[in-house]
Amino acid sequence: MFKKFEDAVLVGIQSATQRRIILIATLIAFILSVLMIAPSKMVLAKMLPGKNNDTFNIYATLANGSSVEQTKHVTDCIVGYIQKEGEVLDIEVFLGMGAPLDFAGLIKGSHFKNSENVAEIVLNLTKKHDRSEPSYMMVQRMRPVIIKSCESLYPDTVVSFVEPPAGPPVLAAIVAEVYGSDAKGIRELSARVSDVFKKTEGLVDIDIMQDEIYDTFEVQINSTKVSRSGVSIKQLNDILYLAFEGMQIAVKNSDVYNDQIPIYLSLSQESKRFTSKDINSVKTKLASLKLMNQMGMMIPITELVTINPKKSNPLIMSKNLHQMTNVMAETDMLSQVYPLMDARNMILDTFTDKYDIEKIGMFNLKLTDKTNQNVYKIIWDGEMEVTLDTFVELGAAFIAALVLIFLLMVIYYKSYTISGIILLGSFLSIIGVIVGHWIMDIFTTDTFFLTATSLIGFIALIGISSRNSLLLIDFTKSLMDEKGMHKAEAIAYATATRAKPIFLTAAAIILASTLLAGDAVFGGLGVALIFGTIAAVVASLIVVPVLMFQADLEKHFNFHEKKSVPISDPL
Repeated sequence: MFKKFEDAVLVGIQSATQRRIILIATLIAFILSVLMIAPSKMVLAKMLPGKNNDTFNIYATLANGSSVEQTKHVTDCIVGYIQKEGEVLDIEVFLGMGAPLDFAGLIKGSHFKNSENVAEIVLNLTKKHDRSEPSYMMVQRMRPVIIKSCESLYPDTVVSFVEPPAGPPVLAAIVAEVYGSDAKGIRELSARVSDVFKKTEGLVDIDIMQDEIYDTFEVQINSTKVSRSGVSIKQLNDILYLAFEGMQIAVKNSDVYNDQIPIYLSLSQESKRFTSKDINSVKTKLASLKLMNQMGMMIPITELVTINPKKSNPLIMSKNLHQMTNVMAETDMLSQVYPLMDARNMILDTFTDKYDIEKIGMFNLKLTDKTNQNVYKIIWDGEMEVTLDTFVELGAAFIAALVLIFLLMVIYYKSYTISGIILLGSFLSIIGVIVGHWIMDIFTTDTFFLTATSLIGFIALIGISSRNSLLLIDFTKSLMDEKGMHKAEAIAYATATRAKPIFLTAAAIILASTLLAGDAVFGGLGVALIFGTIAAVVASLIVVPVLMFQADLEKHFNFHEKKSVPISDPL
């Protein structure tokens, strides 16, 4: 078999037509593989694919001022749908608070949830090995149904799904940090960015990390009226707390607990409820609360206080001492790169009515308000930033590996041409990596992304591919120096002889990598090693011999014509 392969290689490298066909086909394959990533998007890039978890959370956030009964109504709606899922083992609902901290909640700020309008639902699923549907596919299926039915119960309700991250924890898949010196301008620009996210296909769970500005009512105590009425300010404060917040009035001793158990008193939920959200409703409720003065007279609270409507005072967020806010969005089983580019292009096209836009860096934008010349910046963060940093660093590592290999080969062979052949043979394995991801995407139910682990596998392939080329070149040199064989015969014999160890090495790598190919996180690494190794073998046994024949090996190896030695003789 190897004799036939040797003859085929010999004929192929000596034929100018076949050499041209091989090189042109290799160039076309390389160009087509690159085009699979951009602009055709046949292979999509992402930091890490979805992770199959045994749990995930659902956040419910209603408009500020919503009651805990309204929040419970929304969570009951969500739980009603979840209970229909056979893979859900148990459900925990935390009304008015966040769940006990987990990895995702620590980043998402779950521990800051402490008001009646928020809730968190924790779902525990069966073990991932016992179910056919991964958790991220379950989230993708459940999200539109729950949002459509439960978000519409009350205005400005936001229901979002939070999964434990597969890689480095981030605030969201896409985060637009809006910077500026004017709080009102930041709020207005953030709202417009949020609208753009809502119109961008593939983005879900869109939210702005800022407090809403809503109507409040300030109760100011008239100290003059209080002193003349014969009641104390403490009495007035106590009844307000008793009525709406509740306060400790006594303690209870227990034989079971060492500490005293506090006893709280407050009005019932029905008594606390206002008929409407206006000043008249507040005055009516306070008028029903009365205090007895020192003379035994009952005095309505409205006689002692003044009620003033005012706007709420939102929290001012800052980062690195610069005022800002975050606009966040998750991706629905998509790479965050492409929706971000679509959203950014939409901002560039639609925001010019009010802002002069200037591009800063690779993706970031600087916006200048045309009316007041206030300057704002949109800085992209989140998983997109982690993806960009990771791909840049891995790309730099790949280039550094190629440069180091090239320099080592130059030192060893003292030839730029031979070193370039080795380098090119290694680089061609990228064809197999990209095509392999495209093939896997065809046979998998969800998108098979080109991930950071895929690039790690590609970098690892450089050494394997370089070794194959080194075997051929070194053996060819030995045949020419020791046996006196001419270039074509030496290349053909070396290629056929070294094909067996190259095949065995490739088979070992492929079989070992199949264990990684099915993993959610390291599947890209396994696929890169499998298909990249196949491409490296093809490049080593077909392309590299052609490149070697094209090079002037006699000059590089200082070859001199001499009597040929039988090939069977030891070197």
